[in-house]
Amino acid sequence: QVQLVESGGGLVQAGGSLRLSCVASGRTFSSYTMGWFRQAPGKEREFVAAIRWSSTSTYYTDSVKGRFTISRDNVKNLVYLQMNSLKPEDTAVYYCAAKYGMYSRSYDSYDHWGQGTQVTVSS
Repeated sequence: QVQLVESGGGLVQAGGSLRLSCVASGRTFSSYTMGWFRQAPGKEREFVAAIRWSSTSTYYTDSVKGRFTISRDNVKNLVYLQMNSLKPEDTAVYYCAAKYGMYSRSYDSYDHWGQGTQVTVSS
């Protein structure tokens, strides 16, 4: 059974940084795409970033390009989201997700989800 567990959220001032971590377990993820999504109160869940386990390809939504970096540690089965220059509009619950196969921005194409971690950016 696939399990994804996020950590690293918290409260930070605008301009600050946080690093989210997601530990994946339950199977071999070499053919998977790992994604980060976020959901703010009253809004739909939106794509933030994604990475393939088996390549260096990364994908970002436009609003976080140049500020966020997704990476992975294949040995430890960890996926990271380094978030710099945070803005109040980045405030949301951040979710780690996994899907078999190619990258997608669509949240309903991801099969497995973590419980989420709250990120709050104060102005």
